[in-house]
Amino acid sequence: MIMPRYGDEECCDMRGLLGFLILFLLSKKPMHGQEIADELAKRRGDKPSPGTIYPALKSLKYAGFLREEEKVGKTITYSLTPRGMKAFHIAKRRFTRTFLGVLS
Repeated sequence: MIMPRYGDEECCDMRGLLGFLILFLLSKKPMHGQEIADELAKRRGDKPSPGTIYPALKSLKYAGFLREEEKVGKTITYSLTPRGMKAFHIAKRRFTRTFLGVLS
C-alpha cells in the first residue's frame, strides 16, 4: 500500500473506507480479525469476508499502523501503534471535512 502524504503527515489509504473503519474500531480497543468483522457487520449490515478483512489488516500492519499479538492458540489480536493512532486522527479529520457538508 502506498501511503499518501498530506503535508508532512502520512495517512491511511482513503480510497475505500475499510482501512479507516478498521483504524476506528482498533482506536477503541484491541481486537482479533473475527471481532473486527463482527463489528463491521453491526455497522454496515453485512459481514465482510476474511478475504476482505485480512488483506486490509496486512496492509495496515505493513504501513506500521498495527501491531499483532498472538494470544492462546492461533488467535492474533491487532492494536494500533502510535503511528496508527496518528493516522487515525488524520483520517478522521479528513473524513469529517469531506463528509460534514454532505450530512447537513
